[in-house]
Amino acid sequence: MSGSFWGGVLGWWVGWLVGVSPAGAASYEVEPEAAEELELVALLEDGAISAETLGALLTLRGAGVDLERATRASLHALPGLTYADVDARLRGREARGEAALLSEDERVRLAPFLVRGARDSVTGTARLVTDFALSDVLVPPVSLQARARGPLGLSVGVVVSRARRRLGEVRRDARLRSLVVDAPGAGWGVPKLHVRWEGAHASVLLGTYRLGFGQRLTLDTTALPAPEGFIPDDALRPPAALEQACLVAGTGCEAGAGAADVTPDHRWDEGFRGVAGTLRVPLGDGQVLALTGFGSYQSRGLVKSALRDLSTCGGPGGDCAAPEVLVPVGHGRAERLRARTLPGVFDEWAGGGHARWAFSSRAQVGVTGWTARPVWSVPGARLDFGPGARYPSGGGFGAVGADAAWGVGALDLFLEAARSFDVSAGGGGGWALFQRTVVSGREQEWELSLRYYSRGFANPYSGATSGPDLLDGMRVRNELGARVRSLHRVRGAWRLRGQVDAWTLPSDGAVAGTAGRAHVRGSARADWLAWEGFQPSLQVDARESGLRPGRACDTEAGDSVEEVSEACAGGSRYGAALRVRSVLSEQVVLAFGYGHSRGVEAGAASPRQDARAVAEVRLRPVEALRLSGRVAWKDEDLSERTRLRQEVRTTVDASWAMHDAVTLRGRYAWVVDLKDARGARVAPDAPRHLFRLEVETRL
Repeated sequence: MSGSFWGGVLGWWVGWLVGVSPAGAASYEVEPEAAEELELVALLEDGAISAETLGALLTLRGAGVDLERATRASLHALPGLTYADVDARLRGREARGEAALLSEDERVRLAPFLVRGARDSVTGTARLVTDFALSDVLVPPVSLQARARGPLGLSVGVVVSRARRRLGEVRRDARLRSLVVDAPGAGWGVPKLHVRWEGAHASVLLGTYRLGFGQRLTLDTTALPAPEGFIPDDALRPPAALEQACLVAGTGCEAGAGAADVTPDHRWDEGFRGVAGTLRVPLGDGQVLALTGFGSYQSRGLVKSALRDLSTCGGPGGDCAAPEVLVPVGHGRAERLRARTLPGVFDEWAGGGHARWAFSSRAQVGVTGWTARPVWSVPGARLDFGPGARYPSGGGFGAVGADAAWGVGALDLFLEAARSFDVSAGGGGGWALFQRTVVSGREQEWELSLRYYSRGFANPYSGATSGPDLLDGMRVRNELGARVRSLHRVRGAWRLRGQVDAWTLPSDGAVAGTAGRAHVRGSARADWLAWEGFQPSLQVDARESGLRPGRACDTEAGDSVEEVSEACAGGSRYGAALRVRSVLSEQVVLAFGYGHSRGVEAGAASPRQDARAVAEVRLRPVEALRLSGRVAWKDEDLSERTRLRQEVRTTVDASWAMHDAVTLRGRYAWVVDLKDARGARVAPDAPRHLFRLEVETRL
């Protein structure tokens, strides 16, 4: 990108700080009308929110905000609150107590993101969930997620899951000169477990956790907008799309089994596992010194294409091939494993800490440092990370950084600088810098963030803002960019949001010739809220990208939606979506939406027109029963019906609170593939009937 462009951005930023009205956006693109996990995922699929927002909302929903001890950062993470709004509420809490933080309507709207019950009471939930399809030839996956909190600051959480497609131990077969993994089998596991104690000035957690600090540049695995340490990790994700029952490529499957579809097992992230603790020391005059330390030992899996076999080359730094992975199928034969994550191929030892000196709720400085070392656990194999593995190859890695925050009046400034280090061939690490400026009022908030990540900044545990392009499996690397965001509200009438993100690659990335190419994406949304019976919203999106075919890009939704983000594609895309919500009564809510986009992909002969439409109804005939229905149509290329996704998805949800302690939930989805079987490269899927059943109990 030219120097004049960045000079213009810098000039605009300086002008903005002295009073020029900006065009940027706030924390989240929308304020969710419902916060159930699958409803939040639906917002992503409709294009209403980004994957970054989805991750933050799901983490916030799982961790919860304790209003008795809520900080400025944790309150600002709640949808719909500006920094100025939060500051006013915290002053009210000092004068009138915790009840002054949220109104009754806000407590109802934000209930899924809040911690239930008083700190000295015993509260808890247990959720038993199963997912299955009519096409399943296996017993459905089942998981139990339980949480409990009691007096003395103690809490506990556990996830117990029954997997039916879990691969066996990975090992190297010297005779076959390849990796061998036992065929999938069924079994119970406890992937998540934690015990936590939280006192007035200290807290300790033993088990699985996530953590992050500062502006998420040096270390963050929480996905929260402003993490402040560690949080328990007991998250369980719904299964992805149906997959083939047979996991081997060849004749090793029984007749017909290769084409059968089954529901995948429930999923979870492999975060940190070990111990984490924080000590908060009051220093007087409102100053606090907070010291956090953590240690982790976690067994991690990798997609087989992210591995490389050092026995096929000259060692680290050489041009090594990915290892072949075989599955024994009987009678001395073995078949090649299809694309699949290999469990427990390496063990990661990690540890570090953070020190923060807070002068006030708006002024603080901190330092963070951590290091990790992988230990390969496949007997007889010499393995290392491949280019797309997200981890630096060659051995240990880590990062150190310093962050600071300062605020006065309507202005808040945030800054973090970091340096990564690793022992990869030709590596050694690199520098990164992230700066954020926020100007906030009760009804409006503007934010500008500037970022620079060098090519050598190989930090797999950085959660900072970045574009979707990848370099060696990492997003927060080789990037120079700026993002502006804004929120403006006219109370009771309008809510306006928008953002623009522009970035370039300082040096060539995974695809040669990408250095200096400009990438811009932006969105804006307007909601009219004056009358409940008719609440229209209009959202527009735009993207201009210099990326070329063959690029390496992250998926916009991770494993939730397994397709490459449109933001990764070279060329341009412009779209608009109109939605109308109508609250007819407390028992009946209707919503209708239509979206259309036009894109020109790099190398394409003609533009592509995409469309989607959604109709929803929510019913509450009695207090204990909630019903909802949704019909979504999506066509990724209106000019033809043989290549991309064309489908109709009909979903029906029901929730029945039998009494205060037990709630039953069910979901049925009917998915119809609309591709034309006569010319399709891949035959259209048969109609799919998908089910989810949940039983939740509360203390």
